[in-house]
Amino acid sequence: MRRKTMLLPALFCACLAGSAAAQGFDKAGKPVIRPEYKPRGDIYRNGWIDFNKNGKKDIFEDPTQPVDRRVEDLLSQMNLDEKTAQMATLYGYGRVLTDDLPKPEWKTDRIWKDGIGAIDEHLNGYPPGRRNRSNPYVWPASNHAWAINEVQRFFVEETRLGIPVDFTNEGLRGVESFKATNFPTQLGVGHTWNRELVYRMGEIEGREARALGYTNVYAPILDVGRDQRWGRYEEVYGESPYLVAELGIQLVRGIQSQGVAATAKHFVGYSNGKGAREGMARNNPQMSRREMEQIHVYPFGRVIREAGLLGIMSSYNDFDGEPVQGSRYWLTEVLRGRYGFRGYVVSDSDAVEYLYSKHFTAADMKEAVRQAVEAGLNVRCTFRSPDSFIVPLRELVREGALSEETVDDRVRDILRVKFLCGLFDNPYKNDLRAADAEVCSEENEEVARQMSLESIVLLKNEANTLPICRDSVRRIAVIGPNARATDFVTARYGPNAVEPVSVLEGIRAAVPEGVEVAYAKGCELVDDNWPDSELMDYPLTQAERDSIDVAYKAAAEADVVVMVLGGGTRTCGENKSRSSLDLPGRQQQLLEAITPLKAQGKRVILVLINGRPLSINWADRYVPAIVEAWYPGRHGGTAVAEVLFGDYNPGGKLTVTFPRSVGQIPFNFPTLPSAQSDSWGANGPRSHRARVNGALYPFGFGLSYTTFAYSDLQLSETVITPYRGLTVSCTVTNTGERAGDEVVQLYLHDRLSSVMAYEKVLRGFERVHLKPGESRIVEFELHPRDLEILDKDYNWTVEPGDFTVMIGASSEDIRLRRDFTVVEAGRLREMRATERKGALAAKVSASVADERAIYTVDGDPQTAWEGTKNQYITYELRSGAKPSEIGIAWAEGEPVEFEIQLSSGGGLFIPVWRGKSRMNNGETERYRFDGATSSDLRILILSDRGRICEVELAEL
Repeated sequence: MRRKTMLLPALFCACLAGSAAAQGFDKAGKPVIRPEYKPRGDIYRNGWIDFNKNGKKDIFEDPTQPVDRRVEDLLSQMNLDEKTAQMATLYGYGRVLTDDLPKPEWKTDRIWKDGIGAIDEHLNGYPPGRRNRSNPYVWPASNHAWAINEVQRFFVEETRLGIPVDFTNEGLRGVESFKATNFPTQLGVGHTWNRELVYRMGEIEGREARALGYTNVYAPILDVGRDQRWGRYEEVYGESPYLVAELGIQLVRGIQSQGVAATAKHFVGYSNGKGAREGMARNNPQMSRREMEQIHVYPFGRVIREAGLLGIMSSYNDFDGEPVQGSRYWLTEVLRGRYGFRGYVVSDSDAVEYLYSKHFTAADMKEAVRQAVEAGLNVRCTFRSPDSFIVPLRELVREGALSEETVDDRVRDILRVKFLCGLFDNPYKNDLRAADAEVCSEENEEVARQMSLESIVLLKNEANTLPICRDSVRRIAVIGPNARATDFVTARYGPNAVEPVSVLEGIRAAVPEGVEVAYAKGCELVDDNWPDSELMDYPLTQAERDSIDVAYKAAAEADVVVMVLGGGTRTCGENKSRSSLDLPGRQQQLLEAITPLKAQGKRVILVLINGRPLSINWADRYVPAIVEAWYPGRHGGTAVAEVLFGDYNPGGKLTVTFPRSVGQIPFNFPTLPSAQSDSWGANGPRSHRARVNGALYPFGFGLSYTTFAYSDLQLSETVITPYRGLTVSCTVTNTGERAGDEVVQLYLHDRLSSVMAYEKVLRGFERVHLKPGESRIVEFELHPRDLEILDKDYNWTVEPGDFTVMIGASSEDIRLRRDFTVVEAGRLREMRATERKGALAAKVSASVADERAIYTVDGDPQTAWEGTKNQYITYELRSGAKPSEIGIAWAEGEPVEFEIQLSSGGGLFIPVWRGKSRMNNGETERYRFDGATSSDLRILILSDRGRICEVELAEL
């Protein structure tokens, strides 16, 4: 035995050296990469690989066999040690693994001698530093692919069954490699509203991942943004679960089209923890089961069903006291039972450990492992040795505390993904030089540049401050802590060694010769007392005053001042939730010092670089032009400059809500009826209003350098059954003088339902490019799923009733609307018309002669309601209505003095119009007033007598 133990490492080294020699090393020991990787050995046959080295083609080794047969054949040959080894991730070089290439002890002294499920972030250059930058296997791409092949070859050739490893890596803004094509952060990607572009991004991530040797990308994030304070807000597509699902489907399809698995995160409810707290919090989501299902579960369900998602990362948090990581309901009944998920579930870092260390639902690690595996976890992934999971897992089975059948079920899913990704057909990247040509190719970079452009949102453009005319400018001052900042480009979960362009560099490259571009930082991103300085004022230091003075001088000498403010890696990101949404540090003081220069004819422009919406109320009131760029990726500075100078017309729209104050939170889209309304009225001591109302910028908002008109709303059907959809179309026309993009948005409202429905939900969007004067018909398909509501019994169903389709430029800028009706199968349209009339009657009431109130909306001018002094008639408005006009047909007689009143609930009505009728001949008179979001409108008679024949009220 002693002799064998001594010889085994030597034999292993000889085996490794033999294959490596096929590639070659130089005198310094660095690999000499040849164009192709061709491993040698008897196991590599014509069209198949003898993974278990038994000299025959087993079912699992036969590429022509169905996947499920291959899975079962391989599973039947695995022992317990091999099965449990598949259920853990080994973190790569520089994280847990200390070796960049296989070492002799892998065969004898490491738990992965029996195989391993996945290796995460291996040789991806993270964390950045000399150790990774100088490693020849990190870069170039061909070297990296060769090294990954060598690690894979160990598992194929040196383990009993030769099961390949799933090489996983992050990919939220491009593959997290030393270098790869760098995209805007996911929040910026969401603001493009461009499905095709997101699909192309997915294709690029998939191709580059495969070229580098990775087979599974941890993307997209399907969390839905709900609390703008949350540190990881930069990583969501937006607030609408529909938009998150639509873009998530495209990214997953793009990645998986390249034979690479996509793993979506974080299932489920992760983005709505109490107070948006992170760190050791990240739990106790503040929402009902209905909101959990309709907002947070919805995107995962659709992406699984419509894109064939192969990976899910389970989240840290609980829901209603039950940790998701230990919940059979969420990980098995919902994921697999309801949605048919066929991939594998991987834990988010210490989610398993938290069962005993934070949630206290398990007594120790072994019990946590049992709970997680029985709940549905397939692979534990964290920054710890895989032994800490595999050893207790084996003990549980051998002690009878966990059935081996349960382990078999979990391993089936892991193997299925590996077969679907082709790892058992070809586990290697053969064309190594192709990796150098693929990663960061010009074609890929052009897609990333377009993504940066389309992510930018124009929030304000008073008096056409933008675009800047190059011919009229001699000096531009670029001011602010984000003018030269690029740290956000290479932040976590993306490429970490790309060469970003700052806003300052982008502007300097964009101006013609003879235009001077001056720079002053003005202040740091945050001050020395931040974040405590969000709670109280600290006097500016002398150094801070001097820095602002220098910036003011630079601005005063310029024709145009571009302020580049916002956030950065210090203020936003994982574990960077905030207690305020104001500009951090001394940025507000800097902004207030510079902006008054507009009175001297200076063009003052604010560019925001940040990862969450900010409450920029002062800027919105006083700064002439505001551009929101989010974290715009490597090409961000170039993209911002193109927007500022009019080379590109911004067309991004907000996928998030900008609250006016952190005190309004939660404030988001979609919302239940009147949930975000409040008392209204004037400022000052005589008013009853005690807080600010409304969004600073609503969901869907965004300006352009041109204008668009909407017309001709058409529905293919006006009455449908619950099992049919319909086509909605409208015409959009560019009525301005510049070509531009418009994001046409379709919203839907269920007017009467068994449970409260959202005021409006996004159910369609298209980004269209139009030349000046060009018109285009935009079509949307509404499917039965788009009409569904989660009923009282928590079943998704289409309830018969009336729906309103709304087409607009934002959630609050609705240009067109039309109703349609859903009837039960077999019911006559005429019967439904009668029901609609009855429903309308229920929305009208009066203080006297209530039974006659319906006469004012029955379409018959010969019928009327009559009231005397101080009597009134009240109309219940549709959810979210903001009336500003009403038509009233008064019966013949003397002019009637009356008052129009609005209420936002609670029985309090506020007068908005007072006067006398004019014609009193049965013809409709129109009255306009300042509108507000209201639940009811009332007409109060002030004369001795008044008779109303008909009322025309669009919001009824």
